Amino acid sequence: MGRDKARVELGGRPLLEHMLKKLQALGLRASVAGLREPVEGVAAPVLPDSRPGCGPLSGMETVFSNSGSGAVLMVGVDLPLLETEFLGWMVRRAETTGAMATIPRLLGEPQPLCAVYRRELLGGLTEALDDGDYKVMVAVERGLCGGRIDLFDTERVAAAGAWQSRLPTHCQFMNCNRPEDLALAEAMAAQAPIL
Repeated sequence: MGRDKARVELGGRPLLEHMLKKLQALGLRASVAGLREPVEGVAAPVLPDSRPGCGPLSGMETVFSNSGSGAVLMVGVDLPLLETEFLGWMVRRAETTGAMATIPRLLGEPQPLCAVYRRELLGGLTEALDDGDYKVMVAVERGLCGGRIDLFDTERVAAAGAWQSRLPTHCQFMNCNRPEDLALAEAMAAQAPIL
């Protein structure tokens, strides 16, 4: 996009605002990690990235280092089509299973930037960052400490009716990385409200 995605607008509102509204609707307290510049009109605690330039893994380490919560829902701001009902279902699943990480799979591929992680993973995340390995799934596996990952297939769970969806499951995980992605998300959001 050539600029901080949190500031990119969808439907006249910044992507960050869309995501914060979803988290507020779930009753979750939100913090923002990795924000390069403030987003006008959007209020949420901003945590300075502990290791700028190290990608999402650094943001995860920052959140865990500054949060007293036992588990954290991590969601990339560039996933504006994620539905609140799905996010709530995933949080409840994580509470029920007690897994160290609850990660959806889409078409067989893990989606680690939309997942629930337990605080005990912090040591593995820090170790991976110290070693220069910025892959989220590798860092999560390093931090398991005998725990387990709950990987679930979103298509299968959605087909079983675990949550009601206005969009096809694969569309909800569409990253807005390019202007054409944003245009497609805008068209889909016009057909189905995205909260």
